[in-house]
Amino acid sequence: MEKDPPRGGPDAMLAETRRLMRRHGLRARKGLGQHFLTDSGVLDTILAAADLSPADTVIEVGPGLGIMTRELAARAGAVIAIELDNQLAAALQETMAPYENCVIVNQDVLGTDPLALLKGRPPHVPPELQSYKVVANLPYYITAPVLRHFLEASLKPRVMVVMVQREVAEVITAAPGQRTLLSNSVQFYGSPRIVAAVPAAAFYPAPEVDSAVVRIDVYDKPPVDVDDVAGFFRLVRAGFRAARKQAANSLAAGLGRPKEDVLALLAQAGIDPKRRAETFTLEEWARLLRSLKGRND
Repeated sequence: MEKDPPRGGPDAMLAETRRLMRRHGLRARKGLGQHFLTDSGVLDTILAAADLSPADTVIEVGPGLGIMTRELAARAGAVIAIELDNQLAAALQETMAPYENCVIVNQDVLGTDPLALLKGRPPHVPPELQSYKVVANLPYYITAPVLRHFLEASLKPRVMVVMVQREVAEVITAAPGQRTLLSNSVQFYGSPRIVAAVPAAAFYPAPEVDSAVVRIDVYDKPPVDVDDVAGFFRLVRAGFRAARKQAANSLAAGLGRPKEDVLALLAQAGIDPKRRAETFTLEEWARLLRSLKGRND
């Protein structure tokens, strides 16, 4: 089989998307949040943000019809494309057949282990485990679980370039004062930035909201000194137990401790108890954890 021709004008991706869907008898499945990218300019932005070379291995989540997958395979040393939809996975096997450096995994990404995926990559790729990058046009409903899945994995990516709902992109990149549990979860592991805003019209079918491309540069180690990561996130979750309440009240409810104990912990950590959890920095959460562990010892 010959490789598909290169991308053409501004409407070429939309035409190809419709052609591939007709060829394989496919329809976008609303239940799986399927919206296929049809804007070549946005695709170029994603590829540039991923900064790929033949030394890179890419895990692509939600490859859909494979239009971006082809571009990734042409630039990277190896591509592992994870597709949940059985029909799309079968279509991808045909679309990507000319690319020996690409494997299709028909599985729920949340049930995969990145380390195991890398061990199963194309046989002609050197077997030494290297770092990898994640590129994904994420269905909105699994954005947070997918980010956590990779950022908390035993083998983390070096870089993640993901398409997410624009409001979620703003949450992920939020500064202290507007942070959420998701903000803290991502920024504990990496440095996120919004690369570009993406209008709903860039997809077929168009979603009801706009999107954004986000790049996350994953740290070699967290930027704060934490010796109990699980305990750190239990504490952060407790802080956001009661949104918009003062930290002393939210933490007392989330930790199941008397408010007097929480006030003492906050004082020891040098944090004003009247502040809200969304204003805390990562370092302040880490100090509060050390205070908590000191009292529990």
